[in-house]
Amino acid sequence: MGLLRAAGVVYKPVEQLDLGPDSNEIYVEADIKAPRMGGLLAKIFAWILESRIFGALAFYILKRLNRVHKFISNATVEEPPMFVPLHPYVDLDEQEVIEIDSDASPAERVQQAMNCLPLTSENSLDAFKFSCFRRWTIADYSRAYRNGEITPLKVAERFIYAVHESSSRPLSIAFFINYDAEDILRQATESTLRYERGAPISALDGVPIAVKDEIDCSPYPTTGGTKWLHKVRPCTGDACCVARLRSCGAILVGKTNMHELGATPSGINPHYGPPRNPYDPSRISGGSSSGSAAVVCAGLCPAALGVDGGGSVRMPASLSGVVGFKPTFGRIPHSGVLPLNWTVGMVGVLAGTLEDAFIVYAAISGHLPSHEPTTLPPKIHFPLLNSTNPISNIKLAIYGEWFNDCNEEIRLCCSNAVQLLCERYNWKTVEVTIPELEVMRLAHYVTIGSECSTALSSHLENLGRSEFGWDARVVVDIYGAFNSNEYIKAQKLRYRHMQIHNKIFAKADVIVTPTTGMTAYSISKNALKTGELDYVNGGTIIRYQIAGNFLGLPAITVPVGYDKAGLPIGLQFIGKPWSEPTLMHLAFAMQALCITDYRKPKVFYDILGKK
Repeated sequence: MGLLRAAGVVYKPVEQLDLGPDSNEIYVEADIKAPRMGGLLAKIFAWILESRIFGALAFYILKRLNRVHKFISNATVEEPPMFVPLHPYVDLDEQEVIEIDSDASPAERVQQAMNCLPLTSENSLDAFKFSCFRRWTIADYSRAYRNGEITPLKVAERFIYAVHESSSRPLSIAFFINYDAEDILRQATESTLRYERGAPISALDGVPIAVKDEIDCSPYPTTGGTKWLHKVRPCTGDACCVARLRSCGAILVGKTNMHELGATPSGINPHYGPPRNPYDPSRISGGSSSGSAAVVCAGLCPAALGVDGGGSVRMPASLSGVVGFKPTFGRIPHSGVLPLNWTVGMVGVLAGTLEDAFIVYAAISGHLPSHEPTTLPPKIHFPLLNSTNPISNIKLAIYGEWFNDCNEEIRLCCSNAVQLLCERYNWKTVEVTIPELEVMRLAHYVTIGSECSTALSSHLENLGRSEFGWDARVVVDIYGAFNSNEYIKAQKLRYRHMQIHNKIFAKADVIVTPTTGMTAYSISKNALKTGELDYVNGGTIIRYQIAGNFLGLPAITVPVGYDKAGLPIGLQFIGKPWSEPTLMHLAFAMQALCITDYRKPKVFYDILGKK
């Protein structure tokens, strides 16, 4: 098809890019050329892509229409490739932080995190009379257990009942792919005995924590949302992050539902059902960590683990009205996580509050196993959230055209939240231009697609595609269409965008954006059996996510309001490498200004409170 070769962009050196507010760099909006497909249409499209006659032509047309040829395949990029987004550790001299002993155990780190939190009341559960909606926190669980008001065993029994009840609703919520009542009760019994002896391991002892089914957690298989992957890759033990939580006494309550292979942002799974949004069960909870977002939103757990390869922690957190935290690439061990996208994927935390995200982060962060790639081990600093001296002189970078590329309700809500934050703390916004964002999205898609295709290649040779859901089948077909030239070009663009973002961070402490470009959309009936491919809505949801994954930057989303339909809206902070403490300070400050307006979901289980 040489005669039809599309002209490629010639990228000018980064040094010549104007990143100021008056830059002549044009904001290129996403222009995704792909119809929404579900049901029979998804099946027909899969057959076309897999056809020896029509497949190659279809892939060529898709790449050309969606500007992959222009921005990636045929582009001229002078920068060297960067295959792994590892950042050398730099001491950022952050405000109001404390350095943590790198040899501290997970339980010791949890205690140190608790010491960084504001003092909370030691009142009993009966004393809490909230004038606004409030989720129970890890500190609430720990306090109630220590005071003898309730036991981990009683909480486990309530949890099991709630999960059973959720599956018998007219619209089943489909929180979990696997949970084992006997194993949950065993863990809860052991935790109850520790409290009776006055010897809990940590504040996490007896606290229910859910795990995305992309992360190994005994005694469960790791399916990745498929019906087959666990058969060819058996789970042989806990992932490192799970083992650390278990060592703190947390009750691992099961494997949460997810989009098959993390393929799209909807979170809909045709094999195990769609994890529905507790704020409106007719809508998506967001993916791919859809089940983890839903269990936290619905009050079943104060926190859950997810994996974020393309916003897959932050997007569902935002759509479901909870906190979503993705640390710097390399901060949390990745061992025991399905190797689907090894240079963009990262274990993250979904939680009801910033404090709970911080506590779980404290437990699972730390030295990496020696076989994982890393630079010099980064120091661990925790934010002193109990400090009486708020951090000062914070500069928030905003790229106006990008920030405003969302629906009007989100734009107004997030703009007002930023204004409120700056007025309250006397922080400043800095207008910037971040060029080539659509190029970065496409380069990320080539990267995550190529890595996933490579990871699955040996299994596809043996199994074929018959056991895939139709939506995942189409996605895997598209992933396999990228070639080595496109992958290398994408890595050159990764290095290029790393330099661009370094220049932005020389002007500001963080980049602030809405978390998603739209709120949760409705689940279509024809998606229930086949899944769905909705690249247009998916592109809108993922719009602000890419830098966190492609460049390995830390990012956090916190709920800041609701649209007219009562659906949650999130605000995102993207930080410099290793700046997790500053991000948590900012999210904590934002949460404090919004928490009195938080609303109770339509589906909510009061696991800890009195019945």
